[in-house]
Amino acid sequence: MEPIIEISHLSKAFGHNVVLKDINAKFYQGEVVCVIGSSGSGKSTMLRCLNLLETPTSGDILFKNESIITKKIDINKYRSKVGMCFQSFNLFNNMTVLQNCMIGQQKVLKRQKEEAKKIAIEFLSKVNMAAYINANVTLLSGGQKQRVAIARALAMSPEVLLFDEPTSALDPEMVGEVLDVIKNLANEKMTMIIVTHEMDFARQLADRVMFMDQGVIAEEGSSEKIFSSPENIRTKEFLKRVLHQ
Repeated sequence: MEPIIEISHLSKAFGHNVVLKDINAKFYQGEVVCVIGSSGSGKSTMLRCLNLLETPTSGDILFKNESIITKKIDINKYRSKVGMCFQSFNLFNNMTVLQNCMIGQQKVLKRQKEEAKKIAIEFLSKVNMAAYINANVTLLSGGQKQRVAIARALAMSPEVLLFDEPTSALDPEMVGEVLDVIKNLANEKMTMIIVTHEMDFARQLADRVMFMDQGVIAEEGSSEKIFSSPENIRTKEFLKRVLHQ
């Protein structure tokens, strides 16, 4: 089976600080991959490179066998196919919930207003936010904002969703409502790459877990293997630390 996304010899440096070192990885359609590791291990930078929010220093990223680095691609169109949900939501504060979920569809996908509205409402319903379509996003709770952000990404008909610590800015009681939405997407076989510090969630949901350490993928495997019998000493130390807090 061909990977939907393939990372080849990816490196990223900020000045003298090399954050990613020769990363190689493949992601397949319909799978959920959770990326775990300490702060500063390169997880979010890798995700940001996949969405072209950061330009890799060297290496290549292929989406459906096409380079997104070396070819001149339409970046907005690509991002509609590989959507991203951020820990800080990145919603437009001067727009309603509905407008947030319509604007990308109209501007990038050139959907007519009525079609964009219908699709936006469909996905807001899916994340239990249809009652808030006319709400100002600044008045929403963190969990509600993240659910709107997920609906906005889904409205673009993505083939892959990237999540960068989707629950880290949330109060503990709001974490569950966002994780439930992501679990439902996993059940529908949405391809997802999720950077997370929610270990129980990664253990239950991931088809595959990648452990990053100091800019490399130190170990990867099924969630069962990584959580039950990791081989790398750094993976063992990390899990021992986070699972016994």
